[in-house]
Amino acid sequence: MNRRGFTLLEVIVASSIMAVAVIGLLSSISTSMSGASRLTEYDRAALVARRKMDELISNPQLGAGGQYQGALDESQSGGLDGGWSARVTIFETPPGARPGTPVLQRIELQIWWERGERRRAFTVEGFRRAVLRPGQAPGVPVS
Repeated sequence: MNRRGFTLLEVIVASSIMAVAVIGLLSSISTSMSGASRLTEYDRAALVARRKMDELISNPQLGAGGQYQGALDESQSGGLDGGWSARVTIFETPPGARPGTPVLQRIELQIWWERGERRRAFTVEGFRRAVLRPGQAPGVPVS
């Protein structure tokens, strides 16, 4: 008997194997795209945080003990809908510090944004040298 072609059963089995492979591949691609999207958002948040931290560190008007916040600029954030908050504290002072003494300040910055119904956040901190002002630290006399 001379056979030319495939039987119906062989075609069904081959199609089933191909369908399982394609479904697995599509699922993998979907997961990869979701991960890439999430990483892109974190990358944008890191860039926004870096710009905002540079802006905060260079602003001499920000005093220790202050809390600051604002909305993200959509032109810089790539369309992320969110905001930022920062807290400036005195990190280190020399013994017997008085007003006019150089101190180290810490700036804690949190960038947050909305993704779907979940709120995501990215936190960084930076340090800067400042001069102690009256009333900024416990035990420092106000002049």
